[in-house]
Amino acid sequence: MIEDWRQRRAAKRIQGGDGRTLKPLRWWQLPFRALFYLPLPHWDGRQTVYAVDLPYRVDTGSGKVRAHLYLDGRHHAESKLPAAFPVEGGTIEVAISAFGIKRCHYVTTDGAEHQLIPDPKSAEGRRARVERDHPALSRSVGFLSVLMLLIGVGLNLLQLAEPVSRIPPIAESIGRFESPVHLSIWLNFALAVGAILGSTERALRLRYSLLDEAGK
Repeated sequence: MIEDWRQRRAAKRIQGGDGRTLKPLRWWQLPFRALFYLPLPHWDGRQTVYAVDLPYRVDTGSGKVRAHLYLDGRHHAESKLPAAFPVEGGTIEVAISAFGIKRCHYVTTDGAEHQLIPDPKSAEGRRARVERDHPALSRSVGFLSVLMLLIGVGLNLLQLAEPVSRIPPIAESIGRFESPVHLSIWLNFALAVGAILGSTERALRLRYSLLDEAGK
């Protein structure tokens, strides 16, 4: 029931496209734009190619970031995020977080999920190439990003717990907590930056979890 409600809300956000041509991704757009593809083969040998264009800018009218769906290179539809575009055989679901793309998947009618293919020139495509060509390096970078998140979030939560525990109702209920860690402002700032970088790296691989949510 909840999923049906979400689908209905997403359908209301979709607007028809204007047929304009999909512009190629430029190198200077790397921090500001993502581009993904979904090729769908037909029984007769033809192939339909959907493209999801995600410019990281807020629409002046709605105040929201919008996803644009292209069909065979022509603007087919657009939607505020999170978006769910009905396509042949299923739905393309798109969502972003504070650090980048949280989800860009094709969900078939039988529930199977497939991540869309990032444009090779995009930041996500370049990260995917590192994972393909240098798997050991990719695993090391992925491990480091999780470690930075764990350290940054864990230490900041420890320090935050102390002032929270001093709130009278909480102190009376569970007592006061004394944090074993007290870091300088600059070190806390460095940990926060590290956690942001870790979540950003994970977003390039479309990885998202409660840990990334806490990193915000």
